[in-house]
Amino acid sequence: MASKNVQDGSVKKGLTRKCLVKKKATQKESFYELLPKRSRKEFLQKCEAVSSSEEASFTLPLLPHHSNVLSTKARSAMTVENASERDSSDEDNNIFSEDELPHLSKYEKKRLKNIQENAKFFASLKVKETTASLFTGAPRTLSKFRREKKTKPKKNVAMASRRSMRLRGLGVFRQSFRLQRLDPQGIPLSELPEKTAKAYLSGCVTKPAGPLQMVPVNEEQDDAFLNFLEGWENIFSKVKMSTDRKQANSLDRYKASLNCMTIKEGYVTKVVNGRIHSIAIHPSETPILVAAGDGQGTVGIWNLSKKNDPRNENFVLEPHAHRVSCLHFSPSNPSQLLSVSYDGTLRCGDFSKAVFDEIYRMEDFSLTSFDFLGRDGSTLIVSQFDGGFAVVDRRTPGTSHEMSGTVEMGELKNVHVHPEDAHYFVGCGGSSVNIYDARQIKNKELLNPVARLNGHSRIVSSAYFSPMNGKRVLTTCVDDNLRVYDTSCILPDIGLLASISHNNVGEGLTCFKAIWDPKRKDCFVVGSIAHPRQIEVFHETGSLVHSFTNVNYLTSMCFCNTMHPTRNMLAAGSHRGFVYVFMD
Repeated sequence: MASKNVQDGSVKKGLTRKCLVKKKATQKESFYELLPKRSRKEFLQKCEAVSSSEEASFTLPLLPHHSNVLSTKARSAMTVENASERDSSDEDNNIFSEDELPHLSKYEKKRLKNIQENAKFFASLKVKETTASLFTGAPRTLSKFRREKKTKPKKNVAMASRRSMRLRGLGVFRQSFRLQRLDPQGIPLSELPEKTAKAYLSGCVTKPAGPLQMVPVNEEQDDAFLNFLEGWENIFSKVKMSTDRKQANSLDRYKASLNCMTIKEGYVTKVVNGRIHSIAIHPSETPILVAAGDGQGTVGIWNLSKKNDPRNENFVLEPHAHRVSCLHFSPSNPSQLLSVSYDGTLRCGDFSKAVFDEIYRMEDFSLTSFDFLGRDGSTLIVSQFDGGFAVVDRRTPGTSHEMSGTVEMGELKNVHVHPEDAHYFVGCGGSSVNIYDARQIKNKELLNPVARLNGHSRIVSSAYFSPMNGKRVLTTCVDDNLRVYDTSCILPDIGLLASISHNNVGEGLTCFKAIWDPKRKDCFVVGSIAHPRQIEVFHETGSLVHSFTNVNYLTSMCFCNTMHPTRNMLAAGSHRGFVYVFMD
């Protein structure tokens, strides 16, 4: 039985060997890649020595450099062959002895033996001789197969450039009825009225000229608003408008006062429905009143003096038809709130009379900003969207200006008057910031600047003199920089004091506006896009002084901010119409 098994095994080995030889003949793969890299050079030298000594035509097949790995079929064949020969002890045909290749294992030596036998087999096929017999003719050169480029003769006559008949003014061209100003029946339509700049910017009907009654848009607050107006004489009429600033003696004390300012549930409310573009705080210490203007022409009045829930006393008024771009309480009368709008009007809301008086009306252009030229608040300078400005005297009857002029910037987004030398005012428009002298204004003429604040590469959204002394100018630019200029001496070219890298563009491409703290002449406030939401306070040197933040209540970016002139209080307006108040 055992002899029969041995006989069957030998038969199987013979059949396997024949099958492998047949497969190797058809596979035509290079076994050179199966060698370890450390043995390939030694193997080639050994093969050359064997072929020269035995005078055998032993040559390696062409190495297919395009194939780095044997096929699966060839690998399986090699595995079967190695397994079939693993038990044989015949090593006489192996040209590599253990002394010559001491570093190879027994398995690697067996592989080299198989590779030698396969190489001899391929040599017996005489592939090289057959290939050489096919190309007995002269070798073809590559130049015979190169295609000669045909050179086109150059035309010396210059050809005229083609132009359409429309450009040459020839022929009749099709146009739609809309472009021809015709109705579907071919009847000419009436001419469109000429659009003014004001109508283009506002896009809505303006309010009627003259005074407007103070009527809350939120009707549920009618009774509360009447009580608010009735108590105005008893509360706000007795308020003394203090101009003294309670400035901390040192920066450390100022930081300590900012750390004491917090926000709580009652100090967050939705004052208006639209995006807030302007905000102001009443200068009285008690009671506390915040006004905010949005992009729809409404002004919200929030009375924080109510002890139970200050959020319940919020009155939404509608003195304008478009964006309320600037708000200021009168410096001399505590019952008056002045506002300008893109609808081309400047109005004064008098809470003692419950009316919005019209001070100035510009029919053709929108109004962007204003400031007081005197401490009594009777004379104002108003900036226009087209680059013009006007000087308005409230004591003069009517709604016209006293003088007007233009600046070279093309647009005037913001004006601010020097706190000590009221004849100087700074204006910004485009990428320019200039200082002007109001004494040089000539009616309807171009006003040249007395100083330039250079260095802005993109649009400047705001520029303000520092409070108290006006020795600094703070600018906010879309190029993500806050700049502080030294204006202690008004010269033609103002030097840059500090530049602070700050992302000044938030959601909806609305730009932040950095504004000074009126209690300090060296610190300013600006919103931030950082998370968690925060409002930052910087020193004029660029160092961060404090960050107002609260993950529970401060949940939006605040583009408009203002500080109370005498007490520790900050009011910030967001793009969703909310006002956030931090106070001690």
